Amino acid sequence: MEQIAVKRFIATEFQAAEAIKTLRTNLIFSGASVRVVELTSFGPGEGKSMISFQLAASLAQSGKKVLLMDADLRKSVLQARLHTKGKIKGLSHYLSGLANVSELLNKTDVPGFYIMFAGTRVPNSAELLGNELFARLIPALKDVFDYIIVDAAPLGLVIDAAIMAPKIDGTIMVVDSTNNDYKLERRIQSQLEKSGGKILGVVLNRVNFKENGGYYGKNYGYGYGYGESEK
Repeated sequence: MEQIAVKRFIATEFQAAEAIKTLRTNLIFSGASVRVVELTSFGPGEGKSMISFQLAASLAQSGKKVLLMDADLRKSVLQARLHTKGKIKGLSHYLSGLANVSELLNKTDVPGFYIMFAGTRVPNSAELLGNELFARLIPALKDVFDYIIVDAAPLGLVIDAAIMAPKIDGTIMVVDSTNNDYKLERRIQSQLEKSGGKILGVVLNRVNFKENGGYYGKNYGYGYGYGESEK
């Protein structure tokens, strides 16, 4: 089991840290049955992976045992963002029958915080995530961890997040406030609903604090809970 140094990447700037704490609180108050949550977006570069990381780290800092699962098997960025070196076995190795679960769990320097990286990039991620091994993996991990945060591939590019949605407790959509299209975001919502997944809400990322005054801090929680009721 590798140990990954991640403390230096945890948000400390006040507004960002408070927003993540609000997201954490809303997730906890979603109910005891909501413990496995995936984050997805329409396209790349909307901040989905780092929000997944920050949320998982914040849950661990609150005393929970948490796993951050990188399920972007086609174009993962998490390992590069955390500056980890060398080849690390990940989810794709397990789903291909090349590794055991115990080989994938990487302890971090934050107590209670573990990371499962994506592993080797694969062209058939949808098939792997839809197989029986993934279906069995989630219940097994729930026996070990209080929360599992899944960093899924952008749903506007590949169908992976929709395939996983029925097997987990809920999905959070990440939207870049500087570059988004309402119709495209509604398309993601529709795909998730058709797959049988539960949409927990939306995180609006990259809001300009100066232009919006206190808007981000006041409305972050509201935005998180909004998507489920909007039809």
